[in-house]
Amino acid sequence: MDRRTVWAILLMMVIAIAPALLLEKPKPRAPKAPAGGAVGQRDSGTVPPRAEVTPGPVTPAPGQPPADTAPAGSAAPPTPVSGGDTVWVTSPLYRIGIDTRGARMVEARLARYKSMAPADSLRPAQILPRNSDLLALTLVRGADTIPLDQWQFTASADSLTVNGRTPLRLSAENGGVGVELTYTFHPDDYRVDVAGRVTGVGPNGGLLLVGLGPTLANTEANLQENQRDLALVTKHTDTERTSLGDLDPGEVRTVSGPFEWTALKSKYFVTALFAFDSAGGGISGATLAVPRDAGEKPHAARTRVSLPLPADGGFAYMLYAGPMEYDRLARIGHGFDDVNPYGWPGFRSLIRVIAVPVRYLLVWMHEHLYLTYGLVLVFFGILIRIILWPLNQKAMRANMKLQEVQPLMKDIQERYKNDPQKMQQEMFKLYKEYNVNPLGGCWPMLLPMPVLFALFFVFQNAIELRGTSFLWIPDLSRPDPLYVIPLLMGGSMYFLTKVGQLGMEPNPQAKMMLYMMPVMMTGMFLFFPSGLNLYYTVSNIASIPQQWMLARERQKRAARQIVDIKTAPEAMPDKQKRKKKA
Repeated sequence: MDRRTVWAILLMMVIAIAPALLLEKPKPRAPKAPAGGAVGQRDSGTVPPRAEVTPGPVTPAPGQPPADTAPAGSAAPPTPVSGGDTVWVTSPLYRIGIDTRGARMVEARLARYKSMAPADSLRPAQILPRNSDLLALTLVRGADTIPLDQWQFTASADSLTVNGRTPLRLSAENGGVGVELTYTFHPDDYRVDVAGRVTGVGPNGGLLLVGLGPTLANTEANLQENQRDLALVTKHTDTERTSLGDLDPGEVRTVSGPFEWTALKSKYFVTALFAFDSAGGGISGATLAVPRDAGEKPHAARTRVSLPLPADGGFAYMLYAGPMEYDRLARIGHGFDDVNPYGWPGFRSLIRVIAVPVRYLLVWMHEHLYLTYGLVLVFFGILIRIILWPLNQKAMRANMKLQEVQPLMKDIQERYKNDPQKMQQEMFKLYKEYNVNPLGGCWPMLLPMPVLFALFFVFQNAIELRGTSFLWIPDLSRPDPLYVIPLLMGGSMYFLTKVGQLGMEPNPQAKMMLYMMPVMMTGMFLFFPSGLNLYYTVSNIASIPQQWMLARERQKRAARQIVDIKTAPEAMPDKQKRKKKA
């Protein structure tokens, strides 16, 4: 490979991987005390009380009256964190708390997932913040806005144990308006089916605003990374992402529908509202209203979804509040698996083609072969090298042939250095005569790269790998705290390159690759998931036998070529003949 090819490969690697290192992380901010003296705890995922969050405009459905909303930046009426009793709903997967004040979900604690936040001591992850308004309702009727999240509901039970489809009924009435709700829970899923009716809507119908925020609680050891992933994701024909960190303090952003679903996500968990079967016509829009004192990088916004309400007041939708398990999301359909994207915009379509099968294979090996994920990665690294062995073999032999005609290429370059067009013609003639592919030697470096890039995003997004330990590494989805694996990776890359250069003529480019590539890759991988480093280290080590065998073959071919030149000088290139005569 010439120098331009080497730098092109390095540049592609930097473009594909380095942006993760350059993403700006939010700066920690001291919490501000709201009215009443309460302080929101940033490290536990809580946010200021909803009294500080501004309700924003909601896009009405065609023919519906507009919502009567407050101006951007004004304060909403104070809402207590919990003004009623809590109905506890338990299943093998979760414990959910429904507050009878507003019939909103105030707790969703997941039994199978531990919180990694330092203050939580590995307790089951509670994904909702202290002042959650998930499922809180607001009725827009003509010019009136009626906050149903202030109402006291009567529940059909004080607690529920979910066995089969288990309903919880809540009802309330005030000022000629009545609300009946039925929440149906599933024992083996994180879905909640919601059906209800509002009486007293009026002949023109109205809008129902459903709370989806204001954020998700922090459940990760890296608070800043978790906050960076907080976003509103909507799905119409394509999924669109609005990062909470990109909003400005006091901003009210309206996202116009219609949508099949709307979701609020963190790094590994999500709350989503589905209304593709709603009698009212689905989700017509959503709003994000950021507190004025949110700081430079907001991580909370009062998020409300608007549903058109027909004259009879009937409505139905589905809530998902749980982990972003890819298979579970895919079973829901409607592109919900894309709520957790693999790759950056522009690369996603290419990366998903590899990342999704790779994730499936890793999980399959773990579940069916009863291997820890650390051993899965070891066997996966070896497996990839076995699969690529024939292609690598072909590519490396192509590189040998290229090296053998290197003297002829240099002779052509010197002979036609003042005639680039003639030089190119002679080069193509040489390649054809000796059946040489000038790019064939690059394959060994390029072939494993798509899998490496895909694994990067799998480890960044797959909740199945979250919190899995291996040897001294506490979590394969996070960097190695001792930096042992990245250093082993760099050492294995150096040794692999050193073996690969046996029998080659020493040149400055080869020496540059020998030292620069391991150092550069080690520096980049220091802060990447340790599982990715483990895979790449095993992959390098598994490549050494093939490199050594081909290096021995290269040495033998070089020795035969020297013997042929000595015994048959007429077979030498003109330039070498002249040197020998001299």
